[in-house]
Formats: sequence, C-alpha cells, structure tokens
Amino acid sequence: MTEWRNGWRKSSYSQGKTTCVEVAESSSRVLVRDTRYRELGHMSFPHAEWVSLLRELKRDGR
Repeated sequence: MTEWRNGWRKSSYSQGKTTCVEVAESSSRVLVRDTRYRELGHMSFPHAEWVSLLRELKRDGR
C-alpha cells in the first residue's frame, strides 16, 4: 500500500478561489485532482515527471 504524505493539499495561491487543484504525494507518485469535482477522481504522475513540470513552470516564471 502506498503511504501518502500529508494527504491532499492546496496551493497557497488558491486561497479564496473556486478554481484550483489539490495534490497528494508519495515517494513515487503525485496525484492531482480538481477541487470542485473531487468525485471525478484524479490524475496520477510519476514523481520525477511532477518535479520536472514544476521546474519548468518556475523557470518560465509562472
């Protein structure tokens, strides 16, 4: 069984907004879901891909 660290969390940029995503992490996977439609499930990414995405977003200043 995969142990998820800290459960689901939302970005501090999402405060007061209705359109945001939540993230849950383990040592090998990252789950992402839409806060408004949690019942529709989530997307799962390998941890390395998630780190790469975040690196690119920071590099582009987003």
